[in-house]
Amino acid sequence: MTNEQYREAVDWLFVQAPNYQQDGEKAYKPGLENITRLCAFFDNPQEKLQCIHIGGTNGKGSTSNMLASILQESGYKIGLYNSPHLIDFTERIKVNGENCDKEFVYQFILKLKELPADILPSFFEFTTIMAFEYFYQKKVDFAIIEVGLGGRLDSTNIILPLISAITNVQLDHQNILGNTIEEIAFEKAGIIKNSIPIVFGDDHDLVKNIIKEKAHQEKAPFIDASLTKTNLQSDLKGNYQQKNIKVVIALVKELRKSGLKISDQNIETGLLNVHSNTGFIGRWFEFSQAPLTICDTAHNQAGLEEVFAQLNSIPMRKHVVLGFVTDKKIDEVIAMLPENSDFYFAKPSINRGRSPIDYEELLIRAKINYTIFDSVQDAYISAKQHCTDHEMIYIGGSNFVVGEFLEKNLSHIK
Repeated sequence: MTNEQYREAVDWLFVQAPNYQQDGEKAYKPGLENITRLCAFFDNPQEKLQCIHIGGTNGKGSTSNMLASILQESGYKIGLYNSPHLIDFTERIKVNGENCDKEFVYQFILKLKELPADILPSFFEFTTIMAFEYFYQKKVDFAIIEVGLGGRLDSTNIILPLISAITNVQLDHQNILGNTIEEIAFEKAGIIKNSIPIVFGDDHDLVKNIIKEKAHQEKAPFIDASLTKTNLQSDLKGNYQQKNIKVVIALVKELRKSGLKISDQNIETGLLNVHSNTGFIGRWFEFSQAPLTICDTAHNQAGLEEVFAQLNSIPMRKHVVLGFVTDKKIDEVIAMLPENSDFYFAKPSINRGRSPIDYEELLIRAKINYTIFDSVQDAYISAKQHCTDHEMIYIGGSNFVVGEFLEKNLSHIK
């Protein structure tokens, strides 16, 4: 297999299978019937794995990667399934921090042509079964599986995990999951299984009660991670990571009860070496120090509130590069933009990307200093040109903005 053959195969997959990240709601295929048939076609590899299921609105990726790092430090072989990827498709499926083998991806995509014509998997369904099969072939000790979207009807919900976690419940993807926090909490709670412990990290009483009630119905032990006391730190530096660390500690405590050997030193070292152990980037990621350049994939109101609050705590003028997708409520984002900033807006180069021209009226009303650019890279170059030694750059608003930026510039890090 050549690199060109690999790229053609992945490109074909994006074209053949509907992809939510690219195409939005029309690509979303809720329900487990399709993934059940797909897994059966590949002899149900998910049933041969010991899985840990991580759901929630924000923090799924950080939580799953921190847990993976700790378990790797403890000597276990860990499969990790995250989405979306930032640069290359193989980032979605990792074993002990190593991206999925491209030859495996290539050969597995070829098998798609052998599927019965009536299965017609979505992009996410196909990558989910790919992850299950890869982890089975690699004989991982544990597979950490991140929910794609929602929970109850998500393709990953076919697994029967050792333990599950819901990091938090916030408003996001309302066009699919529901318009209220209660409706979204109901969808997230759908990953709770009979008698399987559920860790919950949100201190919001309304959603906590919904999750607790579902746990009670399923006779599932409920662990309130928001009550966890810890002073441990991580090399993932966003202030919001303190809440995720609590979820991780609660998960580790439960896993210890089930017999896993995880020392206090494993926990401390694992949390401090997430980047090196798992290759996880994009969450309050320090791209450079001169000028200070931070990128973060926060993209919904709750996530951006946390990130913008941290930006406001830094006593520097900011040059903020932002882009959004079509289903985001731009007016809510603009209302909480960081202070003392110049703004550089661009459309992410995906089908769902939203042109800043569409919301320029809102920018004018906000009376901010902004410029619109044809691409994320053009916006970043302009921000860098205007940034002095005593100022900083922030890049975010969408996974895809961060992905575009890193794809163009990550190799330039010294």
